[in-house]
Amino acid sequence: MANILVVDDEIGIRELLSEILSDEGHVVTTADSATSARHLRQVSAPDLILLDIWMPDTDGVTLLKEWVAGGQLNTPVIMMSGHATLETAGEATRLGALDFLEKPVALARLLGAVRSGLDHAQRMRGPNPVPAIPAQGEELAPSQRVRSAPPDAAAEREAGALTAQALSINLDQPLREARDQFERVYFEYQLSKESYSMTRVADRAGLERTHLYRKLKQLGVELGRGARRTERFETPTAAGHGAAGGAASEE
Repeated sequence: MANILVVDDEIGIRELLSEILSDEGHVVTTADSATSARHLRQVSAPDLILLDIWMPDTDGVTLLKEWVAGGQLNTPVIMMSGHATLETAGEATRLGALDFLEKPVALARLLGAVRSGLDHAQRMRGPNPVPAIPAQGEELAPSQRVRSAPPDAAAEREAGALTAQALSINLDQPLREARDQFERVYFEYQLSKESYSMTRVADRAGLERTHLYRKLKQLGVELGRGARRTERFETPTAAGHGAAGGAASEE
């Protein structure tokens, strides 16, 4: 899980990227302007920044230059735009941007760029320290001991219960009812197993995300544990502009 800052003046783009990246298990913070981005970059310490080029107050390239000039480019930045020229994209990468995404962004392209960006962030932080190996008969100090995370017992119990429920489906009922019952248990099991990542469940089930959402709604499958983990910091003026604009338009 990583902290990702999405900077875009279009509310539709912010919400879409936030939903996709939250489904992937990341904590997403959104900013609607360069002013908000400056503040959130300091207080949230993101592992990766997705930065739009065309914004009303300060454009993304200018903001990137500002961070470079101030020696503050210690986080990988991926630029985004719908109408940027090759020259603009080249300038951003020369300044230090890790990648450039053209909007509308394809899902596979987005996730690939994010994975590369987070790998780059890990390299920037340096390798993890190697735990000390005690000599025979010697114990490590408490501060040197590596503690593994305990297994999620609740998730394991839930998956086990769903498996048992699937095996106890009444086969004497009409086919449609039995199929709906099986599909409901199947998707509940997959959601639990994949930590409620809609992207991974859609891939495992061989469905488009939109089709998966419709199917889950039809079956009455609850998505409470998969709710988006999103924080927003939006200026009233920009937020109102996004709402008035209706559906998001590509830049």
